[in-house]
Amino acid sequence: MFRIMSFNVLCYGREPHFWTLRAPLVCRLIRETLPDSFGVQEAHIDWINALTEGLPEYDYVGVGRDDGIHGGEHEPIFYKRDRFRLLDAGDFWISQTPDVAGSKGWDAAMPRVCSYARLQDRETKLRFWYFNLHMDHIGVEARREGAKLIMQKVREMCGGEPVIITGDFNVDQNNEIYQTFVTSGLLKDSYVAAEKRFARNGTFNSFKPDLHTESRIDHIFVSPAFAVRNYAVLTDGYWTPREDAAAQKGEAAPQEISLRSYERRCPSDHYPVAARIEAVKRR
Repeated sequence: MFRIMSFNVLCYGREPHFWTLRAPLVCRLIRETLPDSFGVQEAHIDWINALTEGLPEYDYVGVGRDDGIHGGEHEPIFYKRDRFRLLDAGDFWISQTPDVAGSKGWDAAMPRVCSYARLQDRETKLRFWYFNLHMDHIGVEARREGAKLIMQKVREMCGGEPVIITGDFNVDQNNEIYQTFVTSGLLKDSYVAAEKRFARNGTFNSFKPDLHTESRIDHIFVSPAFAVRNYAVLTDGYWTPREDAAAQKGEAAPQEISLRSYERRCPSDHYPVAARIEAVKRR
């Protein structure tokens, strides 16, 4: 059994959400969640350096979408090196020319890349494929055709081995493009399949913790070979003091308790999602 996580960390952000302020909090949230492997979206190279420094027990694979090296956002896959052995890794672009670095597909606003890894559990010897991606936020055709491309790659590359796909798909569970994945016969939504579920909100928050949505645009899809023991949308936040907030005393509370007004914030404009999965033994 192992835990998977997907987290769109938002590339830069503006004050008070600039990435350098959020990076330590993102690392802490990931460490507290204890994923064995996780996919990140919108991670520029500075983000990746912060994650590798803050989470030294993980290695990663993935390249920048602009040039196939370090340019632009990455969609990296992190994995615990003492848990998994890396067997294969690579990247392709979600476009009509998937082998061309930096290529844009269909009506996409920008290049979109999918990174993948073939991993082996050091203990159980299970081998599986992990894909991580970020689909376009503007181009509907790019999302529709991109979903078909992803499933084509799964069929071509994976040879029947179990598959995990995480990412920011920019389509929710009611969108026709979502159906491309869950009606493929190769994948199921871990939210739907979970034996236990904690998801009191959707996955996009626009940096506003008081907003609620039913839409889940960040997904963890897994092969039927995996049982999903539990699933969660992680709505953890942090607090920053309000300027000029005076100390207060609580009613019916000991006088030594001092209260001060703080503002609750989100570590990203997306909530991360996590699932604990287990390979189903074949009979």
